[in-house]
Amino acid sequence: MNKTVAFVDERTKTVTYIMPTKDKSAALLPSDPKARKALPIYSGVLKYFPRAIAYIAHVSKVGNDQHNPGQPLHWNRGVSEDHADTLARHLLEHGTNDSDGVRHTGKVAWRALALLESELEKEENA
Repeated sequence: MNKTVAFVDERTKTVTYIMPTKDKSAALLPSDPKARKALPIYSGVLKYFPRAIAYIAHVSKVGNDQHNPGQPLHWNRGVSEDHADTLARHLLEHGTNDSDGVRHTGKVAWRALALLESELEKEENA
């Protein structure tokens, strides 16, 4: 059964967003057209942060090559699950590059997404 999570929208005040469950065939986005339009994925995220999103993709590729050499790009969740601590360590060095040449701030952003994704997955599987 899908869980319902409400997101506040300035115009409608509440939008119902259907989160997928363990059923991988379940829709990630709501099927209701009005609810779908109320989630500005492009205009509210990708359009705001195009360089940052592209950089996070670079962080993913560099991390995959480091932790999974020779394997297709994938999130190997067993490698490191302490996202909050790792994020904080990278945050302490923001504005500089890590030993692999990747910006610490890019790694902060990647870890923030990983932490949020993990929390949402945990919630939907509860």
